Amino acid sequence: MDTVELLLHPVRLRIVHAMSGGRTLTTSQLCALLPDVSKATVYRHVGMLADGGLLEVVGEQRVRGAVERRYLLKGERAVIDADTAASVSVEDHRRVFAVAMATLLAEFNAYLDRDDADPTADLVGYRQHALWLSRDELAELIGEMREALVSRMGNTPSAERTRHLISPILFPAEGPPPTDDSS
Repeated sequence: MDTVELLLHPVRLRIVHAMSGGRTLTTSQLCALLPDVSKATVYRHVGMLADGGLLEVVGEQRVRGAVERRYLLKGERAVIDADTAASVSVEDHRRVFAVAMATLLAEFNAYLDRDDADPTADLVGYRQHALWLSRDELAELIGEMREALVSRMGNTPSAERTRHLISPILFPAEGPPPTDDSS
């Protein structure tokens, strides 16, 4: 299964999110982080991600007669790059977007289901803004957003940090306005 197919599933994408930041986690720890997903489902999808080369086994130990593996996300493999995105069909883009939205909804519901969920205190935001941008202005905005995000993507987990999801979604909501040729 290629990377696109591996990432085109909400549970696998949630596992990738949970593994971000250089974390090494066991499947049991992932189950605790995804309490709304059955253990069998988490184990199955971890196996698929490992078989597909997105997760690497970095340690093993015996626990009550079973082998417990620690996994590390191979971040460079867990992306859909611009070349891949440019080569997929319109229907594939629909599928990718639907999975991204299903994943985001599942993550948000899991957050709200936590006993300590406090959207106001946690600065939860979900805003949409309509912007009129030229192609150059759009490229500049994307560059600025990328720079802001990339500068923090190397952060690793610590006692002061909480894992957050940020999901920029950008698409033209309509075409350019018609030109007035009546003059």
